[in-house]
Amino acid sequence: QVQLVESGGGLVQAGGSLRLSCTVSRSIFSFETMAWYRQAPGKQRELVASIYGVSTTTYADSVKGRFTISRDNPENTVYLQMNSLKPEDTAVYYCNLKRWTVNYWGQGTQVTVSS
Repeated sequence: QVQLVESGGGLVQAGGSLRLSCTVSRSIFSFETMAWYRQAPGKQRELVASIYGVSTTTYADSVKGRFTISRDNPENTVYLQMNSLKPEDTAVYYCNLKRWTVNYWGQGTQVTVSS
């Protein structure tokens, strides 16, 4: 069973930065997509950013130019660097690993941005 453990969430003022980490319990294969999703209260879970292979990335329009997803394969870890945070970025952030049609999820980490 694959386990994903997120860390790095917290409370930050608007304009600040946070870096989220997601460590996977085994090696991440190049054909597997890693992603960050978020879910705000009363809203559906949405894709924030994803990375496939070495450097193929996608971002939600709302975070383009502010967030950066990256992966450290030797450490089995994926990062989400979040800069210029806004109150609307407040949500629980979830790490996701997609292997073919199977999705694995972390437990989530809370990010709260105060105005």
